[in-house]
Amino acid sequence: MVLNGVDFDTYFKNYPNEEGFFGPYGGAYIEPELKAAMEEINEAYFTICKSRKFINELRRIRKEFQGRPTPISHLERLSNSIGDVQLYVKREDLNHSGAHKLNHCMGEALLAKYMGKKKIIAETGAGQHGVALATAAAYFGLECDIYMGSVDIKKQAPNVARMKILGARVIEVTEGLQTLKEAVDAAFAAYARDYKDTVYCIGSVLGPHPFPMMVRDFQSVVGIEAREQFLEMTGELPDVITACVGGGSNAAGFFAGFLNDPVKIYGVEPLGRGEKLGDHAASLKFGTEGIMHGFNSIMLKDENGEPAPVYSAASGLDYPSSGPEHAFLHDIGRVTYDVVDDKEAIDAFYALSRMEGIIPAIESAHAVAHAMRLAKEMKHGSILINLSGRGDKDMDYVIEHFGIPE
Repeated sequence: MVLNGVDFDTYFKNYPNEEGFFGPYGGAYIEPELKAAMEEINEAYFTICKSRKFINELRRIRKEFQGRPTPISHLERLSNSIGDVQLYVKREDLNHSGAHKLNHCMGEALLAKYMGKKKIIAETGAGQHGVALATAAAYFGLECDIYMGSVDIKKQAPNVARMKILGARVIEVTEGLQTLKEAVDAAFAAYARDYKDTVYCIGSVLGPHPFPMMVRDFQSVVGIEAREQFLEMTGELPDVITACVGGGSNAAGFFAGFLNDPVKIYGVEPLGRGEKLGDHAASLKFGTEGIMHGFNSIMLKDENGEPAPVYSAASGLDYPSSGPEHAFLHDIGRVTYDVVDDKEAIDAFYALSRMEGIIPAIESAHAVAHAMRLAKEMKHGSILINLSGRGDKDMDYVIEHFGIPE
């Protein structure tokens, strides 16, 4: 498949390029003291991670520890309640620790071990990345620091407790809006002070090169599995696939399995409370090109050109930019990015819970809501949703802020 000059037969060989760019997006806009650290990680990735020993060890971990492959489930009752379009979900909620995040965390932690590092650090919003990294640290015997905004600590108390039980140090970030952006700021500052003994395990397809590429590659197991499973289950490819997009790691890995196929692909951003700046985190819909956290992408800006305040009921989606690959796929038209607001996401949260016995993360509920919307518009066909995580972490927050419907 060739689209707007991009040949998807060779896409993963050419994107990103050696400097880490997907078209104009990506790169490594970092302070001089961090360039050596990024070059060290990049070199290690292209040597260690391509070795037979590393690949075999990661495959063993995925099978014996993570419980991969995760299955695909047909949402028969939910599908029938809408019409004739059949809905399916890729069950990343059944990946060990409850979300897709462990896919790249185990890869990054294994890389850190091979590099001889003693500590891994990261930011987290919804807490799933923090839990996954704390899990990986415990598995490999590494120290672990997790930076998390005060607002998200209050929203995601169960995940904070899990991180601490697993032995991680949760460091509260009280600056600014006290959410995901500020957690990333704090984690980068800590990494700059201690990069010789530490690896910063970025929680999405964000940050300076090579992280957008590395996280996508580790997450591509989701899309590769899903494509094979759907073909085996139905004998054909889905007509549509959809996934939620904040930074975009679950979507990037999921989409990777289908980019060269005749499949419509949708990324779903959080519209939150509405279109007013500060009420949403839909950067690809409302943003413009800009640099933050070491990479160039599409971001939401305030009147001074700085990262704008953002909001979403889903803590893992409230980030004022998007991964550079998503910005590129948006520009060339391979992926369509749409929005879902809080109400529609919560309605889908309850619909999936009550009709299928699956309680999704609020993040994942955005993709479910979008699929339900598409199913009402389509006359027939199939939609495969990436259910990126389970909703245990969100239940108290949903009940407190949205109530339980009769």
